[in-house]
Amino acid sequence: MLDQSKALVLDFGGVVTRTLFETHELSERALGLPAGSLTWRGPFDPDGDPLWQSMQADQISERDYWTTRTRQVAKMIGKDWSAMSDFVKAARGADPEPVMRPEALESIETVRRAGGKLAILSNELDLFYGAEFRTRLPFMKHFDVIIDATYTEILKPDPRAYAACCDALGLAAADCVFVDDQMRNIRGGEAFGMDCVHFDVLSPKKSYTEALQRLGFGED
Repeated sequence: MLDQSKALVLDFGGVVTRTLFETHELSERALGLPAGSLTWRGPFDPDGDPLWQSMQADQISERDYWTTRTRQVAKMIGKDWSAMSDFVKAARGADPEPVMRPEALESIETVRRAGGKLAILSNELDLFYGAEFRTRLPFMKHFDVIIDATYTEILKPDPRAYAACCDALGLAAADCVFVDDQMRNIRGGEAFGMDCVHFDVLSPKKSYTEALQRLGFGED
Protein backbone atom coordinates (compact mmCIF):
# COMPACT_ATOMS: atom_id res chain seq x y z
CA MET A 1 0.00 0.00 0.00
CA LEU A 2 1.12 3.54 -0.74
CA ASP A 3 1.25 5.84 2.27
CA GLN A 4 -1.79 8.14 2.44
CA SER A 5 0.70 10.96 3.02
CA LYS A 6 1.62 10.88 -0.68
CA ALA A 7 -0.36 12.33 -3.58
CA LEU A 8 -0.25 12.39 -7.37
CA VAL A 9 -1.26 15.87 -8.53
CA LEU A 10 -2.09 16.17 -12.23
CA ASP A 11 -2.71 18.97 -14.64
CA PHE A 12 -5.62 17.98 -16.87
CA GLY A 13 -5.42 19.04 -20.50
CA GLY A 14 -2.45 17.40 -22.18
CA VAL A 15 -1.64 15.28 -19.13
CA VAL A 16 -4.86 13.35 -18.54
CA THR A 17 -6.26 13.96 -22.02
CA ARG A 18 -4.53 13.91 -25.38
CA THR A 19 -3.90 17.42 -26.65
CA LEU A 20 -5.98 18.99 -29.38
CA PHE A 21 -2.79 18.91 -31.46
CA GLU A 22 -2.88 15.11 -31.37
CA THR A 23 -6.51 14.82 -32.33
CA HIS A 24 -6.76 17.05 -35.43
CA GLU A 25 -8.16 14.14 -37.43
CA LEU A 26 -10.97 13.61 -34.91
CA SER A 27 -11.63 17.35 -34.72
CA GLU A 28 -11.79 17.80 -38.48
CA ARG A 29 -14.21 14.92 -38.80
CA ALA A 30 -16.44 16.24 -35.99
CA LEU A 31 -16.41 19.78 -37.38
CA GLY A 32 -16.96 18.76 -40.99
CA LEU A 33 -13.62 20.16 -42.12
CA PRO A 34 -11.51 18.65 -44.92
CA ALA A 35 -8.62 16.53 -43.73
CA GLY A 36 -5.51 18.63 -43.16
CA SER A 37 -7.42 21.85 -42.44
CA LEU A 38 -5.94 22.21 -38.95
CA THR A 39 -2.22 22.75 -39.39
CA TRP A 40 -1.03 24.14 -36.05
CA ARG A 41 0.64 21.43 -33.99
CA GLY A 42 2.19 23.14 -30.98
CA PRO A 43 4.89 20.99 -29.36
CA PHE A 44 4.68 18.44 -32.17
CA ASP A 45 5.90 21.02 -34.69
CA PRO A 46 7.01 24.15 -32.80
CA ASP A 47 8.78 25.63 -35.83
CA GLY A 48 5.52 25.52 -37.76
CA ASP A 49 3.49 27.16 -34.99
CA PRO A 50 4.76 30.70 -34.25
CA LEU A 51 1.84 31.36 -31.92
CA TRP A 52 2.91 28.37 -29.79
CA GLN A 53 6.43 29.74 -29.72
CA SER A 54 5.06 33.04 -28.41
CA MET A 55 3.28 31.20 -25.62
CA GLN A 56 6.38 29.25 -24.69
CA ALA A 57 8.32 32.53 -24.55
CA ASP A 58 5.68 33.91 -22.13
CA GLN A 59 4.69 36.59 -24.61
CA ILE A 60 1.10 35.36 -24.45
CA SER A 61 -0.71 33.12 -21.97
CA GLU A 62 -2.01 29.62 -22.63
CA ARG A 63 -5.52 31.04 -22.52
CA ASP A 64 -4.53 33.61 -25.14
CA TYR A 65 -3.24 30.84 -27.40
CA TRP A 66 -6.43 28.81 -27.23
CA THR A 67 -8.68 31.85 -27.51
CA THR A 68 -6.95 32.67 -30.80
CA ARG A 69 -7.27 29.10 -32.08
CA THR A 70 -10.93 29.01 -31.05
CA ARG A 71 -11.67 32.15 -33.05
CA GLN A 72 -9.76 30.85 -36.06
CA VAL A 73 -11.61 27.54 -36.14
CA ALA A 74 -14.97 29.24 -35.53
CA LYS A 75 -14.35 31.44 -38.58
CA MET A 76 -13.49 28.36 -40.66
CA ILE A 77 -16.88 26.76 -39.99
CA GLY A 78 -18.98 29.92 -39.74
CA LYS A 79 -19.59 29.85 -35.99
CA ASP A 80 -19.55 32.64 -33.42
CA TRP A 81 -17.99 30.88 -30.45
CA SER A 82 -17.54 32.92 -27.30
CA ALA A 83 -15.55 30.43 -25.23
CA MET A 84 -12.85 27.79 -25.60
CA SER A 85 -15.31 25.20 -24.36
CA ASP A 86 -17.45 25.83 -27.45
CA PHE A 87 -14.54 24.67 -29.60
CA VAL A 88 -13.69 21.68 -27.43
CA LYS A 89 -17.27 20.46 -27.14
CA ALA A 90 -17.78 20.72 -30.89
CA ALA A 91 -14.43 19.13 -31.73
CA ARG A 92 -14.55 16.28 -29.26
CA GLY A 93 -18.19 15.35 -29.43
CA ALA A 94 -20.16 13.36 -26.90
CA ASP A 95 -17.64 10.57 -26.33
CA PRO A 96 -14.55 11.58 -24.32
CA GLU A 97 -12.95 8.13 -24.30
CA PRO A 98 -10.89 8.49 -27.51
CA VAL A 99 -9.07 11.53 -26.11
CA MET A 100 -8.14 10.07 -22.72
CA ARG A 101 -4.51 9.06 -22.26
CA PRO A 102 -4.44 5.35 -21.36
CA GLU A 103 -1.22 5.97 -19.41
CA ALA A 104 -3.10 8.49 -17.27
CA LEU A 105 -5.96 6.11 -16.53
CA GLU A 106 -3.54 3.31 -15.63
CA SER A 107 -1.53 5.56 -13.31
CA ILE A 108 -4.62 6.95 -11.62
CA GLU A 109 -5.84 3.42 -10.95
CA THR A 110 -2.40 2.36 -9.68
CA VAL A 111 -2.31 5.18 -7.13
CA ARG A 112 -5.93 4.67 -6.13
CA ARG A 113 -5.48 0.95 -5.53
CA ALA A 114 -2.32 1.58 -3.52
CA GLY A 115 -4.13 3.98 -1.20
CA GLY A 116 -2.49 7.21 -2.31
CA LYS A 117 -4.28 10.51 -2.80
CA LEU A 118 -5.18 12.04 -6.16
CA ALA A 119 -5.65 15.66 -7.16
CA ILE A 120 -6.28 17.75 -10.26
CA LEU A 121 -4.65 21.19 -10.37
CA SER A 122 -5.84 22.90 -13.56
CA ASN A 123 -5.90 26.43 -14.87
CA GLU A 124 -8.95 25.89 -17.05
CA LEU A 125 -10.60 22.51 -16.60
CA ASP A 126 -14.23 23.63 -16.90
CA LEU A 127 -13.41 26.77 -18.89
CA PHE A 128 -11.75 24.67 -21.57
CA TYR A 129 -13.89 21.51 -21.55
CA GLY A 130 -17.22 22.73 -20.20
CA ALA A 131 -18.60 21.93 -16.76
CA GLU A 132 -20.45 18.82 -17.95
CA PHE A 133 -17.37 17.14 -19.43
CA ARG A 134 -16.05 15.75 -16.18
CA THR A 135 -19.43 14.19 -15.36
CA ARG A 136 -18.86 11.81 -18.29
CA LEU A 137 -15.54 10.60 -16.88
CA PRO A 138 -16.06 7.85 -14.28
CA PHE A 139 -12.47 8.00 -13.02
CA MET A 140 -12.93 11.59 -11.83
CA LYS A 141 -14.80 10.30 -8.77
CA HIS A 142 -11.52 8.88 -7.50
CA PHE A 143 -9.93 12.32 -7.12
CA ASP A 144 -9.77 13.59 -3.58
CA VAL A 145 -9.25 17.20 -4.67
CA ILE A 146 -9.99 19.22 -7.82
CA ILE A 147 -8.64 22.76 -7.93
CA ASP A 148 -9.80 24.59 -11.05
CA ALA A 149 -8.81 28.20 -11.74
CA THR A 150 -11.97 28.52 -13.83
CA TYR A 151 -13.51 29.27 -10.44
CA THR A 152 -10.62 30.25 -8.15
CA GLU A 153 -9.16 32.65 -10.74
CA ILE A 154 -5.70 31.84 -9.34
CA LEU A 155 -3.63 30.45 -12.17
CA LYS A 156 -0.47 28.41 -11.98
CA PRO A 157 2.35 29.38 -11.52
CA ASP A 158 0.94 31.61 -8.79
CA PRO A 159 2.12 29.96 -5.53
CA ARG A 160 -1.39 30.30 -4.11
CA ALA A 161 -2.63 27.72 -6.63
CA TYR A 162 -0.20 25.08 -5.33
CA ALA A 163 -0.92 26.09 -1.75
CA ALA A 164 -4.66 25.62 -2.26
CA CYS A 165 -4.08 22.11 -3.60
CA CYS A 166 -1.76 21.07 -0.78
CA ASP A 167 -4.07 22.56 1.84
CA ALA A 168 -7.07 20.71 0.41
CA LEU A 169 -5.09 17.46 0.40
CA GLY A 170 -3.80 18.11 3.92
CA LEU A 171 -0.26 17.37 2.76
CA ALA A 172 3.08 19.12 2.65
CA ALA A 173 4.28 20.24 -0.78
CA ALA A 174 7.18 17.77 -0.67
CA ASP A 175 4.72 14.88 -0.36
CA CYS A 176 3.03 15.77 -3.65
CA VAL A 177 4.29 14.66 -7.07
CA PHE A 178 3.02 17.28 -9.51
CA VAL A 179 2.79 16.57 -13.26
CA ASP A 180 2.28 19.35 -15.81
CA ASP A 181 3.15 19.82 -19.48
CA GLN A 182 3.97 23.53 -19.20
CA MET A 183 7.44 24.37 -17.91
CA ARG A 184 6.31 27.63 -16.31
CA ASN A 185 3.94 25.63 -14.11
CA ILE A 186 6.64 23.10 -13.26
CA ARG A 187 8.96 25.90 -12.18
CA GLY A 188 6.16 27.30 -10.05
CA GLY A 189 5.60 23.92 -8.41
CA GLU A 190 9.30 23.45 -7.76
CA ALA A 191 9.55 26.91 -6.22
CA PHE A 192 6.67 25.97 -3.92
CA GLY A 193 8.49 22.79 -2.86
CA MET A 194 6.62 20.13 -4.82
CA ASP A 195 8.31 17.13 -6.43
CA CYS A 196 7.65 17.90 -10.10
CA VAL A 197 7.67 15.96 -13.36
CA HIS A 198 7.60 17.94 -16.59
CA PHE A 199 5.17 15.93 -18.72
CA ASP A 200 6.46 15.23 -22.22
CA VAL A 201 3.51 14.94 -24.60
CA LEU A 202 5.86 13.15 -27.00
CA SER A 203 6.60 10.45 -24.38
CA PRO A 204 3.56 10.11 -22.09
CA LYS A 205 4.45 6.63 -20.83
CA LYS A 206 7.93 7.74 -19.79
CA SER A 207 6.52 10.73 -17.93
CA TYR A 208 3.97 8.67 -15.99
CA THR A 209 6.57 6.04 -15.18
CA GLU A 210 8.77 8.75 -13.70
CA ALA A 211 5.87 10.18 -11.67
CA LEU A 212 5.02 6.77 -10.21
CA GLN A 213 8.68 6.17 -9.39
CA ARG A 214 8.77 9.48 -7.51
CA LEU A 215 5.84 8.18 -5.47
CA GLY A 216 7.74 4.99 -4.64
CA PHE A 217 6.43 2.56 -7.23
CA GLY A 218 9.09 0.43 -8.84
CA GLU A 219 11.56 0.88 -6.02
CA ASP A 220 13.49 -2.13 -4.78
